[in-house]
Amino acid sequence: MRKFKKANINKILKSILIMLSSLILAFAAAHLLVDVFNIGGQVTALFIFVVFIVSVFTEGYVYGILTAVIGMLLVNYAFTFPYFEFNFSASENIMAALVMTALSVMTSTLTIRLKVLQRIKAEADMEILRANLLRAVSHDLRTPLTTIYGSSCAMFENYDNLNDGQKLELIKDIMEDSDWLIRMVENLLSITKIEDSKGSLNIIKTPVVLEEVIDSVIKKFKKRYPGIKLDIDIPQEVVVIPMDAILIEQVILNILENAVKHAHGMTRVKLLVYVNGDKAVFEISDDGCGIEKEKIGDIFLGQSNFENSGCDSSRRNAGIGLRVCSTIISAHGGKISCESKRDRGTVFKFFLYIDGDVDFE
Repeated sequence: MRKFKKANINKILKSILIMLSSLILAFAAAHLLVDVFNIGGQVTALFIFVVFIVSVFTEGYVYGILTAVIGMLLVNYAFTFPYFEFNFSASENIMAALVMTALSVMTSTLTIRLKVLQRIKAEADMEILRANLLRAVSHDLRTPLTTIYGSSCAMFENYDNLNDGQKLELIKDIMEDSDWLIRMVENLLSITKIEDSKGSLNIIKTPVVLEEVIDSVIKKFKKRYPGIKLDIDIPQEVVVIPMDAILIEQVILNILENAVKHAHGMTRVKLLVYVNGDKAVFEISDDGCGIEKEKIGDIFLGQSNFENSGCDSSRRNAGIGLRVCSTIISAHGGKISCESKRDRGTVFKFFLYIDGDVDFE
């Protein structure tokens, strides 16, 4: 609720700033036309243009109509004879006021309709994206569930006929697929956590020391993949970033896990973090098989398929994990990108603003 009120206040202040700055600039330009170029007949047209601009760049009807009223009063007072006196008897002044008000109403109406159409299109795109995500998730869940069910049935029905090695192998398969399912569910819950019913993104950011996040990532990664060497390069100085630490950890771990699972032939994976102006930039790179160029464009849309790409396709959840990464980074106000070349590795890069709005509970 507090963030909603803050957003509304910011919109109001922005609209007022646009209206006042436009009127001030128009007033100054009108004086220039009259005093320097001696073409006072264009003053009314100038203020009509200002009404149009304000109506386009503000929400609703109020600011455009206010601009029309104030603009008409300024023209009447400062640029119409007798100067520096209000005179509402002249028909041209009344006509100018009517034209300004009508233009404001029509422009605001068109702007509102355009925004409604954009919102409808965005909601339709969101529904398509969710449908694609649901299809991808349904497909990805089928394989591990089948493995878990098959392995458990094999142990239940043939327990006495299996040796210890076979039992351990079946238990290992169940454990690995269960762990994969847990992380899949965590990814999906993260999306529902930060996407509200209207499809907008909403998180709570708190100041977090970068080193603490990286230490937590290293511990979790080493626990899951003790045999994989992870190179770390982060700034020596203390860097504090407004973020949801749990979600950012999930982004880094998702990308690292994709490198382990899908970057066939990988010999190294590196996490580099550096400060560039007001941004903290995260780069996660590997020297694996790379990703085909035509697959890069939709890799963050939750429907990427790594089959037949030269990479390990034993798991197909890379697209889901990267869809989650994109959603989380967008919710933080940052951007995520991917660069890759076949047989030369892949680099995932995203940034977070070091200075930003922070909400304290």
